[in-house]
This record gives sequence, structure tokens and C-alpha cells, in this order.
Amino acid sequence: MPDEFVVRSLEEVRFWSRIMKEHSLFLRLGFRCEDTQLIHEANQFYSLFESVENRANAFTIGTDPSVIRRFNEEVHKAVSYIWVFKRKVLGLILTCQLPGANNFPLLVDHVSREANYFRNRLTELNLGRLEALPDAIIDENVFFLKIMADHAKFISHLLDPSERKLVDQANNFSQEFDQLLFQAKDLESMRPQSQTVPLLDQFLDQNRVSVKSLRDFKKTARDLIEACRIKSIIHPLLADHVFREAEHFLVIIDMFENSLTGKPIPAIDH
Repeated sequence: MPDEFVVRSLEEVRFWSRIMKEHSLFLRLGFRCEDTQLIHEANQFYSLFESVENRANAFTIGTDPSVIRRFNEEVHKAVSYIWVFKRKVLGLILTCQLPGANNFPLLVDHVSREANYFRNRLTELNLGRLEALPDAIIDENVFFLKIMADHAKFISHLLDPSERKLVDQANNFSQEFDQLLFQAKDLESMRPQSQTVPLLDQFLDQNRVSVKSLRDFKKTARDLIEACRIKSIIHPLLADHVFREAEHFLVIIDMFENSLTGKPIPAIDH
């Protein structure tokens, strides 16, 4: 039987190292041509996480857990460095030191939150925390619902204003996920009474329906962007990026539901 720690670690690192690599690209594309130092740093992070991704893909599920534990520690350091870089960029934008740059402050904050999530996930794995607990179910949904709400806002603002129907759809998703996030925060404040299986199960079911709808919208938008059938400034890779994150959230919802019912937890396959 494969070691569960190894399987989980490789799944998480493979998924999130690719995300970190793409964040580096998106940030670089938003810098001005004169921001040569920031562009250089972004390129270095792209190469760093491309290397992490390749190394993670080279490991097998039979790898010695001690090797993966050390690898997780290395990746944790790399993620900490890119988190600092992202927060630095956010500070420069908020203090008007990058006028004319094309990175929304919320987008930079968004990608830094994902780096912090990845960093914390690596710590949990190395501490042996593999199973979903009620607290984790609520916390993870609060995190990912905010991510999904952000995505809808970015899509709305990056579409050409003439794409009125798509802009309206994105705005509707933004409002829907804001409401789901408020509900999740309400549930979060009701602990421990909210940690009963029926409440959590209903919570996950409601979120799943909305995430599937948003995932399908993102898939349609991605396909139309790739076919040059939508007017926008959305990079095709960004469209695919947000689609994959919605897919990842759906897998996590299924994992949590399986943990509540005692079913086997499926592998994350991306």
C-alpha cells in the first residue's frame, strides 16, 4: 500500500507549485517595462517553481516518506519567499509606487493568500495532519469561497465592457459567492455547535452546486478565449488557471464529504 503521507504531499505540491509558477508569470505580465528588478524576481520565481513542479512529478508514491518530508520543507521555504515577494508588490501598489502597473491590488493579495495556504498545508502534512476535521471543513470552505468570489470579480473586470452578458454573469457569480462566504463565516462563528454532520453535509452540498456552476462558466469562458471568440484582456493561461482552481475546490468538497460519511477519500487528480 502506498504511504498516505507521500500521496497527499505529492498531490498538493504538484498542484500548488504549478499555481505558484503561473502566479509569477501573471505578476510579471502586469509590471511596467521599467520595473526591471521586479520582472527579474518574477522570472526567478517562475524558474524556481518550475523546478519544484518537475521534481514533484519525478517522485513516485513509493518514495521514502523521509525524503518527501525533507522535500516539503524545501518547498515551504520557496513558498515563504514568494509570499514575501507578493506582499512586497502589494505594498508598492498600495503606496502608489507602481503607477500604471496592471496588477489589481486584490489580485496580488489573492495570490499571496494562496501562497500562505500552500505554506500552511505543507506544515500540516509534515505534522501528519491528513484527515479532515470539522474545523478544517469550515476553514477550507471560507478560504476557497473567497478565492471563487475573487475570481468572479477578476473575470468581470478583465472582460471587455462590450461583453455585457458575460460581465453580468460574472457579477452575479461574485454576489453569489460573497453570500456563500458570509454564510460560511456565520457558521464559523457558531462553533462548536455548527460542527454536526448534518449541518456540515448541507453546507458542502450547497457549496458544491454553486462551485459546479462557476466551474462550468469558467470552462466555457476559457474555451471561448482560446478560440478568440471573447473580447477581453484575460490571458488564456489565466482562464485555465481559475478553471483548475474551481476543479480543485470540488475535489476538496468531495474529500470532506467522504470524511464525514466514512467513505474512502479519492485521490486528487489534475
